[in-house]
Amino acid sequence: MFRTLTHGRRTAHQDLHSEEGALRGEHQGRARNPVIKVADLAWLEFQKPDLDRAEVFARDFGFAIAARTEQALWLRGTFAGSPCMVIRRGRASRFIGPVFRAAERADLDRLARVTGSAVRDSDAPTGGQCVDLLDPSGFPVRVAYSAETLAGLPGRRALTLNFGTDHRRVNATQRPPREPSRIQRLGHVVLETRVFARALTWYLDTLGMIVSDFLFLDGQRERGPTMAFVRCDRGSEPADHHTLAMHLGPGTGYVHSAYQVTDLDTIAAGGEYLAERGYRRSWGIGRHVQGSQLFDYWRDPDHFMLEHFADGDLFSRDVEPGWAPMSASGLAQWGPPATRDFLGATPSPARLRDIFAALRGDTEIDPARLTGLLKAMNS
Repeated sequence: MFRTLTHGRRTAHQDLHSEEGALRGEHQGRARNPVIKVADLAWLEFQKPDLDRAEVFARDFGFAIAARTEQALWLRGTFAGSPCMVIRRGRASRFIGPVFRAAERADLDRLARVTGSAVRDSDAPTGGQCVDLLDPSGFPVRVAYSAETLAGLPGRRALTLNFGTDHRRVNATQRPPREPSRIQRLGHVVLETRVFARALTWYLDTLGMIVSDFLFLDGQRERGPTMAFVRCDRGSEPADHHTLAMHLGPGTGYVHSAYQVTDLDTIAAGGEYLAERGYRRSWGIGRHVQGSQLFDYWRDPDHFMLEHFADGDLFSRDVEPGWAPMSASGLAQWGPPATRDFLGATPSPARLRDIFAALRGDTEIDPARLTGLLKAMNS
C-alpha cells in the first residue's frame, strides 16, 4: 500500500521518485514572496567567431533564421513567440547566458527597482526592453519583455499512428522525411555551478521559479540536493517540467540546451540527417525519467551540446517537488547507457583545473561531495 506524503496529499511524483516526497525540514522548492515570476525562457545567448559555420549547423539541426546581421545570428523555431537563440560574433566560442521572458512590462520595473538595475532597450528582432542581472554563479541573466512576437511558420504535422485496434491510418504508408527536424521552440537550459544552493535560491527568490524535482547524492541526502529541475510558476496553467536545470559540479558553465520537435519520428529522422552530415551524437535516443522527454543529444562544431526533445511533462503550480538519488542510470527509462561525453566525465586538463579550483575556493564542493558526484556518474 502507498504511504501518504508528509504534506498529506498525493502528487504526480508518488511512487515514482520517493514515496515520502520531501522529508521534514527539506527544501520546499519555491519562494514565499519572489520579486517577479518569469513566464518562460525567451532565448539563449552565445558568442562564436564564425557565424557562417554556425548558420550551417543551425539549419541542419532544424532552426529557422529570424534575423542575420554582420554581428549577430538570430535563430527561431516554427512556433510564434520569441527567438530561440542569438549567436553574437566574437573572438572565442562561449555561452553568454539565458534570457527569460517577463509576464508583463511592469515586472521589468519591479525587478530593476529591487535589484538596483536599469531597464534598457533590447536588440531582439521583436524589440522590447530588458533588465540585465548576474546570478551567484556569475552567469549574466537577462529578463526581457516585448509586446511583439514572431509570427508562426509552417511546421511538421505529427504522424498518424495505428494503435492496436485503433486504426487511424488505412491504405496509406508511413514515410517520415529524412530532413532537418524543424525546431518548434526552445525548451530548457542546463547549467553546472559550484554554488548550487546559492544559485537555486536566487532563481526562486528573484525570478519566482519553482522546483519540479530534486536529486541528491547517495548517502548524502541530509546535506541537501545537488541538482534541481526548475519550472516557471504559471499558476493553474501547465508549464514545462523544467525550463532551467542546475547541478552542483566542479565547473561553472553551460551543459546543454533543449529544443522541442514534433514526435519520435522527427527526432529519429532528424538524427539520421545529422549523422549523414558528419555531426556527432552525444547520447540518445531514449526517454528521460525527470520530465519524461524523448531525447537525442548532439554536439555542434564548437562542441556545444544541443538536444532534440518531444513529449515532455507539463506541471501546474500545485505539483510538489519529487526527490530521487542522483545516478547516471536514473537519467533514462529506456535507451542506451549515458555516455561519458554526455556526463562530462571525460578527463581533461581543463576539468582537473576546475576540480582543484573548486576544492580551494568559496564553493559547495568538498572531497565528500566530489566523491559522491563521481560515484553518481558511474552508478
